[in-house]
Amino acid sequence: VQLQASGGGLVQAGGSLRLSCAASGRPISTSEMGWFRQASGKEREFVARISSTGHIRSYSDSVKGRFTISRDNAKNTVYLQMNSLKPEDTAVYFCSLTSNYGEGYWGPGTQVTVSS
Repeated sequence: VQLQASGGGLVQAGGSLRLSCAASGRPISTSEMGWFRQASGKEREFVARISSTGHIRSYSDSVKGRFTISRDNAKNTVYLQMNSLKPEDTAVYFCSLTSNYGEGYWGPGTQVTVSS
């Protein structure tokens, strides 16, 4: 499985970005998908996850109400819409896939920088 995140960049505080994660090598339709982030000098932290059907979504408290995770199984892609961005959202964002057998995969991240 290969996961490729894209859509990161530099944005001012209060702005928006939409991250995409395209998967190849297997369909994502039976897998939970997630987003994590890692700020410089900090540990990787959970941001959001979405069930295989898209019916169940969960978020970290720090992004709840501002970020929305979604998926398009036909396109084998998961998204993270990020609104009302804050400087503390600055990090490298990674997408993850967890198969229904519990196998976990990560892709290279995409940098998000929010200026104040």
